[in-house]
Amino acid sequence: MTKRINKFPTLSTDISLVDTHCHLDMKTYSDDLEAVLDRAVEHGVRHTITIGIDLESSIRAIGLARKYDCLSATVGVHPHDVDEAGPDTYTALAELVDANRDLVVGYGEIGLDYFKEYSAAENQRIHFANQLSLARELRLPVVIHDREAHEDTLRIIKASGAAEFGGVMHCFSGDLQFAEQVLDLGFYISFPGVVTFKNALDLQEVAKAIPIESMLIETDGPYLAPHPMRGKRNEPVNVLYSAAHIAGLREISLDEVARQTTANATRLFRLPTIHPGEGS
Repeated sequence: MTKRINKFPTLSTDISLVDTHCHLDMKTYSDDLEAVLDRAVEHGVRHTITIGIDLESSIRAIGLARKYDCLSATVGVHPHDVDEAGPDTYTALAELVDANRDLVVGYGEIGLDYFKEYSAAENQRIHFANQLSLARELRLPVVIHDREAHEDTLRIIKASGAAEFGGVMHCFSGDLQFAEQVLDLGFYISFPGVVTFKNALDLQEVAKAIPIESMLIETDGPYLAPHPMRGKRNEPVNVLYSAAHIAGLREISLDEVARQTTANATRLFRLPTIHPGEGS
């Protein structure tokens, strides 16, 4: 049984972690963002990707990445928000990318959500396909949201050709069979704090089984805080808990998980070289 963790797990001083998915532009971070980033960097989480979910949040994400060296940004329209998006939205996003190539490392969060279906399913599929095409034009890896839409998500990705520039299945929620289909696309699988939950047996099976070379780790903050922070606001430093839990599942060291997932994130998103001791 994997040992539960009651304080921040410790990385060696020459090892870094990357939180590949956090929503740092949200109001819940507005009063203490610098402290959040300092806490992450102090404990070895030296880079975080802050995610756009619509035009406004994409602009904010880029602004944060411009202000803090430990951040990069993505742009895109989340499936919950596509009913409000139109051609002008995507023109503006493309212009944002072209004007901020040094800060924007991916296109997303985009995809399908049949669980809540805040936007009509057919409209989600249309916008998803269009955004995948735009990401390919922009030569960016894609950050995919897939909730209870596995079959359509894979079908639309395959048809788009967007896998040419890589991508990640963010906040992975499928079983091992679905994970293998994702890996066949050449995509990465990203594990949120849910992997630490006692009842997340399918996700833990995936975390044990897939090649570590195909693995990323994320918070999806402020949501889905891992044990022992469950129920609290999530933040980048908490990827340490998920990484340590995965290390226990795989019976390897935390440093090994951190080293490989950081290399994976750097490769996919073409991140700047991350040096120990870098600040915010």
